[in-house]
Amino acid sequence: MSDWKAAVGNVFLFFLICGLSATVDFSHFKSQIKNKKAIGTGILLQFIILPLMGFVVIKVLQLERHYGVTLLIITSSPGGAYSNWFCSMFNADLALSVTMTAISTILSIAMLPLNVFVYSQASYGGDILSTLDWNGLGISLLVVITAITAGLLCSYKFGDVRHFKTIANQLGNLSGLGLILFSFLAPEGGRVTLSGRPLIFFIATPAPIVLGLVCSVIIASLMALRKPERLTVSVECCYQNTGIAITSCLTIFQGEEQRSALGVPFFYTGMQTLIVGLFCLFCWKIGWTKAPANANFLKMLLTNYQEEGSSTSTTSTDIDVADELENNTGLEEKRESPTELEMK
Repeated sequence: MSDWKAAVGNVFLFFLICGLSATVDFSHFKSQIKNKKAIGTGILLQFIILPLMGFVVIKVLQLERHYGVTLLIITSSPGGAYSNWFCSMFNADLALSVTMTAISTILSIAMLPLNVFVYSQASYGGDILSTLDWNGLGISLLVVITAITAGLLCSYKFGDVRHFKTIANQLGNLSGLGLILFSFLAPEGGRVTLSGRPLIFFIATPAPIVLGLVCSVIIASLMALRKPERLTVSVECCYQNTGIAITSCLTIFQGEEQRSALGVPFFYTGMQTLIVGLFCLFCWKIGWTKAPANANFLKMLLTNYQEEGSSTSTTSTDIDVADELENNTGLEEKRESPTELEMK
C-alpha cells in the first residue's frame, strides 16, 4: 500500500474507533473491565477458537501453502475495525465491543505471532514470522489504542454535553462508511480477481467465519451471557483484521502465488461483511440486541439504543428470577386486596 493510501485509511480508522468509543458511557466501560465472564469468553473465542477453526479448515481441506498460510494469518488477527461498527449499527453491547477491541489489540501483540508460529509449524513447517510486516502491524495497533483512549477521554469529559454522543456516534458510523468506500475505490493489488479460482477456495475462505459463529453462539450461551453480549462476542470473534494478511502476502509470496494468496483476504473481507451482517440482522429479529425487534429497520440502524440497557453482566437466569419475584409479589397484592376490602 502506498504511503498516502495508508495514511488516509488510518485517518478513517482513527475516527471510526474514536467516534464509537466516545459514545460509550465511561461508567459502562469501567463496569465492562470487571465483566470477567464476557471478557474471558471473548478472549477464548478470539485467540483460541477461531485460530483453531482456521487450522482445522487447512488440515481437512488440505489447502495449498499460499492459501493456508494466508487464511491462518487472518484467523489469528483479531481487532477488525468494523466489529465496533457492526455492534454500533445493530445495537449490540457496544461498551463490551470497545473494551474487547482494546484488550484484544494489546494481547494480539503476543498472541498473533504465537498462533501463527504454532499452527504454521503444525500445517506446513518453516518460519514465516520474519516475513510479517511488523511496522504496518505496529502502526495499526497504535492507531486503534490511541483512538480508543481518545474516545473514552472525550466520553469522560463531554459525555453529559447535549447531543455529544449522538454526534460522536454519527462521526464513527460515517467514518466506517468512508473506510468501506475508500477500500473499494483504492484496493490493494488491483489485478487480483476471483474468477477462475478452484471451488475449494470459495468453500475454505468463509468456512472459519461460519464455524466461528456457531462456536461463539454455543459457548456464549453456555456461559449464560446476556443476549447483546452473545452477539458482541460472536462478532468480535469472527470479524478480523484482514489488512495484516494483505501486507503479509505482499511480503511472503511472489508472482502468481502472491496474486492467488491476495484473493483470500479480499474474499474473506466480503464474506465476513455479508455473513456477520446477516447474523446481526437475524439476532436483531430474535431479540438479541438492545433495539426492539419490531422497530423500523432504518430507525434501528440510525438510533443509538446503547443507553436503553445496562452494561452489566446480569444473566438471563437472574432476569427470569427477578421477573418471577415481581409477578409473585403482584399476585400476593391481588390476593390481599379482597380481604382488605372486606375489612373496610
